[in-house]
Amino acid sequence: MRHEGLKGFRDFYPPEMAARRAVVDSVESTARRYGFREIATPAIERQRLYTEKSGDEIVEELYAFTDKGGRDVALTPELTPTVARMVVEKGQEFSKPIKWVSTQPFWRYEQVQQGRFREFYQTNVDVFGSADPTADAEIIAFAADALTDLGLSADDFELRVSHRDILGGLLDAFDTDVDREAAIRAVDKSAKVETAEYHALLADAGLSPAQVDQFDELLATGELDELVAFGGTDVEAAVENLRAVLAAADDLGVNKYLDLSLRTARGLDYYTGVVFECFDATGEVGRAVFGGGRYDDLIESFGGPPTPAVGVAPGVMNSTLPLLLQRAGVFPTEAISTDYYVLQVGDTRPTAARVARDLRARGHVVETDLAGRGFGAQLSYADSINTETVVVVGEQDLANDEVTVKEMSSGDQTTAPVDAFPGDHERPTYEDFA
Repeated sequence: MRHEGLKGFRDFYPPEMAARRAVVDSVESTARRYGFREIATPAIERQRLYTEKSGDEIVEELYAFTDKGGRDVALTPELTPTVARMVVEKGQEFSKPIKWVSTQPFWRYEQVQQGRFREFYQTNVDVFGSADPTADAEIIAFAADALTDLGLSADDFELRVSHRDILGGLLDAFDTDVDREAAIRAVDKSAKVETAEYHALLADAGLSPAQVDQFDELLATGELDELVAFGGTDVEAAVENLRAVLAAADDLGVNKYLDLSLRTARGLDYYTGVVFECFDATGEVGRAVFGGGRYDDLIESFGGPPTPAVGVAPGVMNSTLPLLLQRAGVFPTEAISTDYYVLQVGDTRPTAARVARDLRARGHVVETDLAGRGFGAQLSYADSINTETVVVVGEQDLANDEVTVKEMSSGDQTTAPVDAFPGDHERPTYEDFA
């Protein structure tokens, strides 16, 4: 019986995985340069970690079940609640700010669409314990650097920056009872739905038709001084904070990637300050590539001390970032590569094994024969795995105290003294002995 994979899940064979590994390694390398330290977290959490903040209805969007111990658990749909729990449990043991990074899979039971699968991988990057605008700016700078390190340019993407407290302050300034979170969630959907539906969502949140138009006009202008004049003290404080973050981002050299966009809201209710989302500048990838922002109240809501926090989570596999890289023509090549194939002919295994061992000790990717194949079959296999250099260790070669070094791209070959291979060469090639 043939078995098929589940909808929303993908297999990655070696050539595909090689490209995705290159993306993950690049993003993680960028994070390490900023001093983020790697953590690992469980794949399963108690359901209440999510239901206490989002309500029981969130279970419908989770891979949730009751385990053999009778506990209601779920596969993790995101990392933020988990790292909040970790900070509550042991955060006092770490110097502040705490800077963590991790890459792992997450699971959500939702409709499969462009760049969205039911299993996806994110690299989460977070700072805990700093309310300073430079922390927000560093998260934004990491995001920009991660993208440019992958080969993207300012023409390929834009980071749309906003501030939740500006939105909240404007809504509070209206002389009516407004459901602030519902209205902000409507703003988050504004680019995804028709204008009439967006306005209806604002009306459902408590704004009159005239107030809907006024609020929408305020967001469209993006004039910060005008927003302060309308919203008063609360908006003024938020604008001051936003300007401080943008100034710090400018010092870090990433302002050219930023676009002030007050219709950027981030749908999750735990965001409290500056928020941002990354978009394909051409619009070909229609959904947000990733987003992030400040969530100063979350740690306290999980029972910990007041702890400011800010983070971002690029989706590195089964997500929209690979789509952006493919659209821009900078997605890594989907192909495996091999530095050396040590080809054994006759009864030469001890020497062939020594050569392979010495090359691996230098950090190279090395394969040898595992199936007792002949010369031609081994050479064909070496070609199929994209080998750069073949080292032939044959009985005749060893009788002459030599090995044969073959450059696969040109077909050129020469001999090298067996005792001097690899010798002092860190990456010996045909050119070293020709």
